[in-house]
Amino acid sequence: MSSAVNKKSGLGKGLGALLGNEASISSQKGEAGSISLIAIEEIEANPFNPRTHFEREALEELSQSIRIHGIIQPLTVRKVGQDKYQLISGERRFRASQLAGLTEVPCYVRVANDQTMLEMALVENIQREDLNAIEVALSYQRLIEECSLTQDQLSQKVAKSRSSITNFLRLLKLPAEIQAGVRDNLISMGHARSLVSAGDESKQLEIYAQVIAHSLSVRDTEALVKGELQLTGKDKANVDFVKKPKTNTITDNQYVFKEHLSDRLATKVDIKKATNGSGTIVLKFNSENDLNRIIELLNK
Repeated sequence: MSSAVNKKSGLGKGLGALLGNEASISSQKGEAGSISLIAIEEIEANPFNPRTHFEREALEELSQSIRIHGIIQPLTVRKVGQDKYQLISGERRFRASQLAGLTEVPCYVRVANDQTMLEMALVENIQREDLNAIEVALSYQRLIEECSLTQDQLSQKVAKSRSSITNFLRLLKLPAEIQAGVRDNLISMGHARSLVSAGDESKQLEIYAQVIAHSLSVRDTEALVKGELQLTGKDKANVDFVKKPKTNTITDNQYVFKEHLSDRLATKVDIKKATNGSGTIVLKFNSENDLNRIIELLNK
């Protein structure tokens, strides 16, 4: 394939090397199951895409990479009319290609109705894109509500445990201000998970304000929610945090281990210590299947 073709289409060295030669591109434009070079002006964005925010700086960096190396991974589209296509996945690459000034992009062409397309777009974005926790939770919710999936079916489609999916969905019960904090990276998902258990909305917002004001860690947030961390001073904009004495307090390393194990097993983990240093590690499971899932993970 000539460099002129590469420069015009954005096929690039990466994909060109993978495909070997021009014969790897379908000669029948828009043929289902093929990779075709399709004009950018013939492609419209996916209305089902759960991601609505794209950072300009990140897009600029990707567009610069595309100018130099071309598109490594083709977009995925479906044909919706004569010389008209709709994105299924790859909107970030699509937008970056527009910024790079490309006229054509390589695309996988698939056949999909709206229901199938929604499911494909949501599942592919959850698995491949760097969505924030709220975007993932909204995607899960849409798959359940609009694709009529149970949590068990969703668990199989996205290769996540049911308890992990439940943890994401619980984030949507938080006040809009806290959800926006997750979306804007003011707090992590760990902070948000702690705030879910803080009580009513006013209490959640009160603790959230303290987390932001004092840059509290997830551990301190969890302690504040449990009442193991007290606020002292009349002015809550300038307070001291005093930890209540507790007989079974775990060390920082033990806490990090607990959180790591919880994330790895996608279930609640608790470490309970006695005054003599002995104790137990408790793993929560919701069903026989959930227990078997945890056992399989521990045996790996």
